[in-house]
Amino acid sequence: MKKLKRSARLVEMTQFLLHRPHTLIPLTTFAERYSAAKSSISEDLVIIKEVFEEEGMGDLLTLAGAAGGVKYIPRMPKSISLPIIEQLSRKLEEPDRILPGGYLYMTDLLGQPALMNEVGKMIAAAFADAHIDVVMTVETKGIPLAYATAAQLNLPVVLVRRDHQVTEGSAVSINYVSGSNKSIHTMTLARRALKEKSRVLIVDDFMKAGGTIQGMIDLLHEFEAVVAGVGVLVEAGDIESDERLLSDNDYISLAKLTHIDFKTKQISVEPGNYFEGMKK
Repeated sequence: MKKLKRSARLVEMTQFLLHRPHTLIPLTTFAERYSAAKSSISEDLVIIKEVFEEEGMGDLLTLAGAAGGVKYIPRMPKSISLPIIEQLSRKLEEPDRILPGGYLYMTDLLGQPALMNEVGKMIAAAFADAHIDVVMTVETKGIPLAYATAAQLNLPVVLVRRDHQVTEGSAVSINYVSGSNKSIHTMTLARRALKEKSRVLIVDDFMKAGGTIQGMIDLLHEFEAVVAGVGVLVEAGDIESDERLLSDNDYISLAKLTHIDFKTKQISVEPGNYFEGMKK
């Protein structure tokens, strides 16, 4: 790349970092890319670090030594994330979203890339220090959220399927019980999709009693994998404690469906446990 003025270099470096979260970038990469001295690059990174922290965009970590460099860690402070979820909650409270069984129609929201990018950044920020290897979800509605989260963590996505696909080779299948209606379902994961003893972040768009997530947890046991975290976009808050398969400490939720009245079509949604005790 040709040598840039400092102002242009700062803009380009910022974009370079934003598009490579959780990636260690040696200073020599920037020095060679912009034909600049490492001392100049270091000064630029100090400026970018200050902006990231002041604007709540994340942290810019510096690792010293021959194998060192810088790494961008996305963050989402409460002042930025809460208004997004409050706006999402108002959309979820629209009367025509009520579906049989106490569910909400969310497909249109899950199909908005800009919204999913912000939501994915929130979940990624919550588990930024969990040393995760892969992000997992079950097909199909949770896929946009999983990919948005994985993009912020710079990690691959593993899809658990309802039915085995012959094109994926041998697979592990388990039966699990849906916590809401006690019906039996099957989920399957190709053996090549996940390395044994991986640290996995489970992501799902909606959790009622937690049967699907518990099924994924049980499936991961077959791979000797570790559940490093569980992130949910919306949870149903009107489930009795003896019906819920996960405790509050087992997952984070961004929004909570607290009340739904099929007769009056009234829906109440509030921020989830993600915001409890969260710093401003």
